[in-house]
Amino acid sequence: MSSQSKKWLILIILAFVWGSSFILMKKALLGVNQVQLGALRILITAVFLLLIGFKSLKKIKRRHWKYIIYTAILGTFFPAFLFAFALKELDSSIAAILNSLTPFNTFIFGVLFFGFVFKKRQLIGVFIGLVGTLLLILKGASLNPNQNYWYVLLVMIASIGYALNVNMIKKYLSDLNALSITTGNFLVMILPTFFVLYYSDFFSEFTMTETQMASLGYISILAILGTGIAKILFNKLIQISTPVFSSSVTYLIPMVAVFWGLVDGEKLSFVQLVAGCIILLGVYIVNKSK
Repeated sequence: MSSQSKKWLILIILAFVWGSSFILMKKALLGVNQVQLGALRILITAVFLLLIGFKSLKKIKRRHWKYIIYTAILGTFFPAFLFAFALKELDSSIAAILNSLTPFNTFIFGVLFFGFVFKKRQLIGVFIGLVGTLLLILKGASLNPNQNYWYVLLVMIASIGYALNVNMIKKYLSDLNALSITTGNFLVMILPTFFVLYYSDFFSEFTMTETQMASLGYISILAILGTGIAKILFNKLIQISTPVFSSSVTYLIPMVAVFWGLVDGEKLSFVQLVAGCIILLGVYIVNKSK
């Protein structure tokens, strides 16, 4: 398989997996609180990655660890909790749509702080995708007037973390394989995340009720597929493509998230469908060869 075909295949797989993650988080919050969701997601992922990738840690050099820690905090630790709190107040589809700000942030931070050079058409594509995202947000707000839209700030902060994470991996960790980066990320998060889970009263509140066990099942799927395997694929995608291409997966995620939202009874309008097509156009312009 050519590199071009491989990166598009990974992009589509990630869009489906991460697009499904939002509804899984929404369902998981029925049996655990926001802090417990974020902590359990990280810890289960860490156990899974150490089982399959422990030997890959040997490839991490001393000079890498600083950036392993930075990308762990910015790309996983804080976003896991920020999204958990946001999804308590917002529809899963709206949160996924807001996450589409990531390519825009990746572009801005890449140019300003990491010295990456982007082509004019990429900027045009990013802005077209951003227009589609804004349409989705505005229409979503009118369809869901009872939701607390101050919580969109949490998703926006998370998208900045994702953008910094993408640029750091591309610039400072491109000589490491994807499994080493991902396993290293979760290794450094185990101890602080365990303390967070402990002080969330999870061990005293979790009594294995049917609802809590269902939530644990949703979190396990989210952790292994939506975080562990997906992070490995994403880090690989960053290495074989550009930061903007990699982050453009967040333009495709809402399409999957909106589908699951509809299945779960969330609302979708014709305007939002049009906005979704605009988003896809933006992705195409960002990533076409010439």
